[in-house]
Amino acid sequence: MVSMNRLSNEDRVQVIASLVEGNPIRSTVRMTAVAKNTVIKLLVEIGAACSNYQDQVFRNLSCKRVQCDEIWSFVGAKQKNIKPEHFEDGGFAGDVWTWTAIDADTKLVPCWMLGSRDAQSANNFIGDLASRLSSRVQLTTDGHKPHLKAVKGAFGLDVDYATFVKIYGQTPEGEKRYSPAQCVGCETKAITGNPNPEHISTSFVERQNLTMRKDMRRFTRLTNAFSKKVDNHAAAIALHFMYYNFVRIHQTLKTTPVIAAGVTTKLWEISDIVELLNSN
Repeated sequence: MVSMNRLSNEDRVQVIASLVEGNPIRSTVRMTAVAKNTVIKLLVEIGAACSNYQDQVFRNLSCKRVQCDEIWSFVGAKQKNIKPEHFEDGGFAGDVWTWTAIDADTKLVPCWMLGSRDAQSANNFIGDLASRLSSRVQLTTDGHKPHLKAVKGAFGLDVDYATFVKIYGQTPEGEKRYSPAQCVGCETKAITGNPNPEHISTSFVERQNLTMRKDMRRFTRLTNAFSKKVDNHAAAIALHFMYYNFVRIHQTLKTTPVIAAGVTTKLWEISDIVELLNSN
């Protein structure tokens, strides 16, 4: 097993390549022969570097159509299963929501945030999103009520804002299911400004939620592959979006989201992500 002080750039590339393709920590250890603690330490360090870099470069963005949503996961244990021992080391345990935004045109994810699904988290997230945009946008969210005040507080009247709410059918009594009930319709509502009805949708951000669940093992439902520490959870998300935004070619764009959004003209590789560690 390779330890952290003997980890070459090539080793780091191999570990990161494994993680961003959805492999869990233990599988990455077996595939790369890098010690488990070393993999975790590298994940935390590269996650922090990716988070800081994207926070710096995703400014003054010329997005036109933005969609927002939240995706559920948990750290340590689900909220209903929390026990006192989960907090013995002073850490966090329980449900955690990842708030995300996506540019419908370039598929760029300009910001994300871990938090609760409450008004304070909504205010913080929408405020951060607004600070990154250079001009008026059309914004769509679901009907989660905290969005309404958060958008008003962050954008005022300088936004074309609408909600998109799916209507689900009744679940047969006694039926057990692991997916949402059948969607039987949807309701759109203009809240502020003059949003174009043709672009009132949350389909792109919902598809991004699916990408997160596919590409981060810790987001997979009904498994034991959940995050054990919130720092590892945050680092994995930052690394995921770094790879998604900068490295992976989007099938419909034929390029990366950052190039499509004009953030950079460079097509990144995983080795460029590793260089973020060296630059720090």
